[in-house]
Amino acid sequence: MKKLFILLLFTTQVFAQKFTKTEVSRFQQQAKRVEIIRDTWGIPHIYGKSDADAVFGLLYAQCEDDFKRVEMNYIEKLGRLSEIKGEKELYNDLQIRLLIDSVDAITDYKKAEPWLKKLLNAYADGINFYLHKHPEVKPALLNRFEPWYPLLWTDGSIGAISTADISNDEIKKFYSGGQLEGLSKTKMQNPSEQFGDYQQTGSNGFAIAPSKTASGNAILYINPHVTFYFRPEVQVVSEEGLNAYGAVTWGQIFVYQGFNQYCGWMHTSSNVDVADMYAEKIVKKNDKLFYEYDQKLRPITQKNVTLKYLEDDKLIKKKFTTYYTHHGPVMAKRDGKWISLRSYNRSMTSLVQSWKRTKAKGFEDYKKVMDLKANTSNNTVFADAQGNIAYWHGNYVPVRDTNYNWGKVVDGTTSKTEWKGLHAVDETVHSYNPVNGWLQNCNSTPYTVAGENSPKRTNFRPYMAPDGENFRGINAVRVLSREKDYTIEKVIAAGYDTYLSAFAVLIPAITKAFDSLPPSDTLHQALAEPMSTLKNWNYYAEESSVATTLAIETAQKLSPQITKIYIEQGETDQVESTKRFAANATKEDLLLPLLKTVNELKNKFGTWQKPWGELNHFQRITGEFQEKYDDTQASLPVGFASALWGSLPSFNSRYYGTQKRYGLGGNSFVCAVEFGKKIKAKSLLAGGNSGDKNSKHFTDQALMYTQGKFKDVLFYKEDVLKNVERRYWVGE
Repeated sequence: MKKLFILLLFTTQVFAQKFTKTEVSRFQQQAKRVEIIRDTWGIPHIYGKSDADAVFGLLYAQCEDDFKRVEMNYIEKLGRLSEIKGEKELYNDLQIRLLIDSVDAITDYKKAEPWLKKLLNAYADGINFYLHKHPEVKPALLNRFEPWYPLLWTDGSIGAISTADISNDEIKKFYSGGQLEGLSKTKMQNPSEQFGDYQQTGSNGFAIAPSKTASGNAILYINPHVTFYFRPEVQVVSEEGLNAYGAVTWGQIFVYQGFNQYCGWMHTSSNVDVADMYAEKIVKKNDKLFYEYDQKLRPITQKNVTLKYLEDDKLIKKKFTTYYTHHGPVMAKRDGKWISLRSYNRSMTSLVQSWKRTKAKGFEDYKKVMDLKANTSNNTVFADAQGNIAYWHGNYVPVRDTNYNWGKVVDGTTSKTEWKGLHAVDETVHSYNPVNGWLQNCNSTPYTVAGENSPKRTNFRPYMAPDGENFRGINAVRVLSREKDYTIEKVIAAGYDTYLSAFAVLIPAITKAFDSLPPSDTLHQALAEPMSTLKNWNYYAEESSVATTLAIETAQKLSPQITKIYIEQGETDQVESTKRFAANATKEDLLLPLLKTVNELKNKFGTWQKPWGELNHFQRITGEFQEKYDDTQASLPVGFASALWGSLPSFNSRYYGTQKRYGLGGNSFVCAVEFGKKIKAKSLLAGGNSGDKNSKHFTDQALMYTQGKFKDVLFYKEDVLKNVERRYWVGE
């Protein structure tokens, strides 16, 4: 048995660390090379001499806006959440430690090219200078940030960790003593059971070619759907060619979704297979553990990991012996076999790619960046100033034997299931400048990205795009197919189409079930008026719509299968699952959930005739990670609905022991940008750019957000200078 005792190299301490005079002097010298201009929306425009200077200012500005979110992202990626949140986070931390090794990140930092090391040093110095200048800020855990931290999280996606379908419940059962016990597959609780109709259903991206725009310029629509306040809006500029505008994930050095003067990039969450599960055959021999591979025994590698969790204001240590094969960490046990995971959850190449895309000068340049093949979690929708539009489905795609279903556990005892390098980018699913003049992706199949001109499924391997269709994808194709002269305003209007295409399947089925009842039936009598409302509905979500309330509250009570967006190879997609449910459901399956909804509304409000906007609200009052919601506090009505049902603008809401539903995610940073001789763009952010509840920029965009009314983007410095709220050198 190999035993590898890992020294976890964490240099942070719970107690406050002071910075040396040398460090402070270095901070101060770099600060003199960075100017921040806050516009009237509080958005920071950072101007640095070098790229590193700009990164220094970017991180300082992020800390000004919401240090606690910057810190929390790295507490999570260090696998230390349980030190501040308690034992309930212990196995989340263990998952991180299994998949992201700080030792590897430190090694990568030491061997990074000089240009990258400068950026990483600037990252740490920018945050540390903020802490030096703001002694009143009390970090939850990290009093000193290290330059290797960004190498723990090299992709800005909200879903950057890939575990195939292995859940934390399985990790917990395995590493809390279940290694020697039989363990069947544990399924995660369906999100609809936890959160009503709330899921992280991904994002929307549209690219419109010059042939379909009024100006003859390409237009890009950027519409990530994430938890609110996951990313702020920034511009970061240097004299070394950097000029990126868009959304940055808190604590990262690059604009994740945005544009520069040459091109723009929008990422949607990808379901390309980038992580695989292997069933290992474990053999115990002379009290040592081995696994079988190509009819030979190999020793299991063991690593000792010590975690800490908070209990009664004390840190309690918890020691784990973790196991690895050459495939990767052992994460679970199913049907008596240990399951290891091969994945690519962090890499220096990924961070390099994330940075270099922000400096791409057009389509050909962007393709060179894509050739790094290190983006594991994203699809990309692209447009540039030369009029090109493009779509890539994933980027990092291992070559595999197609005789296996890679959406399932594969045999770990044979070399036949090994990855065989990576596919070239042009071998993966993509579309360049389709003749129809537009591209879309809404976390759905790439085989409808350009309508009839989409890539053909038969030309690609199944594991390259297991994604199925969803109701947003159907709606996007419907909307984009009908316009010929797009402007920014028309693109935004398309992106705010609230047609709930799922109900074009469900309501006819409910109507058919209702109409089959005799008028004398008590269920028919109880539902006669609500059914009349639903029959006369146009399937659009609107503030004043009672039908929207009835439909959504009822749909949440139907089969959980109709809410499943992400599927594995060979599984039925959301649209087909919904059609099957509608065709095969009994009258009781369809009508009793509606009756329950009607009765719930009557009990709550004294009537079932409750317009959607009276129930569905936006509220931001605390700025905490878990926002507190209160019916007695001010809130704003919202006519949008969850993207789960087909709405292009997404507003995911739920009850919190409250009378009203409150939004927790969906549309966050939204932007439409037109590429011509000069950039023209409009944007919108959920709530506002600041996480400080005392700032006017905490909710200054809230009303606009609920109405889909955008502000002008100030991309050029001369425009920024006409709209200055505050102008200062970093640290002033």
